[in-house]
Amino acid sequence: MNAPLPESRASADDLARLAGQIARLEEIARGWDEHHAGVLSAIKSSIEALNAEAFRRLIRYLKDDPAASARLNAAVHDPFIFGVLRFHGLVKDPLEHRVERALEAVRPMLREHGGDVELVAVHLPDTVEVRMVGACHGCPASTQTLTEGVERSIRSLCPEVLHVRQVSHPPREVNPGGGVNVVHFVSPFAKTSDEGWERACALDEIPDRDILVRTLRGNELLFYRRGNEVSCVTNACAHLGMPIDGGELKDGVLTCPFHGFQYLLETGECLTVPEVQLTMHPVKVSGGEVAVRLGKHA
Repeated sequence: MNAPLPESRASADDLARLAGQIARLEEIARGWDEHHAGVLSAIKSSIEALNAEAFRRLIRYLKDDPAASARLNAAVHDPFIFGVLRFHGLVKDPLEHRVERALEAVRPMLREHGGDVELVAVHLPDTVEVRMVGACHGCPASTQTLTEGVERSIRSLCPEVLHVRQVSHPPREVNPGGGVNVVHFVSPFAKTSDEGWERACALDEIPDRDILVRTLRGNELLFYRRGNEVSCVTNACAHLGMPIDGGELKDGVLTCPFHGFQYLLETGECLTVPEVQLTMHPVKVSGGEVAVRLGKHA
């Protein structure tokens, strides 16, 4: 004799069975003439609208009682109840599931460039932490990838998310062959044309694991180099806008000399207050030359 299924599994199986029955009936109705199929569709829509309104009023009444509201929240974890309420648009998928779907939508483009993104944490009610990996981790254009690709996708499916934070990436892997790994310096979400790039300096003008400050079109820019990888940020602390080039630099982390805010120069991430970030600019290294693309309003 088979052991009884757990309640949640049984509920999910029941829901799948009934949904299958409905799908089979709808398939039969597709062969009907237009008049009869239209009558069935109208009856189905009316019943769904009636049920949805009844559920909506029931939920509203239950929410007014704290004890009943707690039981209602527990009941929604039943797959059968959740599935029916979701069908009527009365509940949403868990935020974490919707964030994962949003990330799946941008992954094909990221992977074409050798990169990826992973969900680190969801902090209810409105904050998501992600980590750029592969060619996207440590890429100077990761900020543009985050804002133009990842954030936009997340907010399209999860409008309640107000903050998408990029957290520190794990330690870099050492290249066993000792050679230089290929790095993509331009976000896959950036414009594909070559317009807008401006020469900033020669690669060897930037000391390895050190910084160089250059002014371009009235903008004071800070360049950081690690081997053949170069990142560029506006030379202004995200706290009060003071220049940060005079601060202490250690292992790619620059400390603002005025108020001690610390920044990871490869990503612009603020390690002191994650809610703020340096303004980053796309960088391209070619033939020993470093070019940067500034925004239209820079």
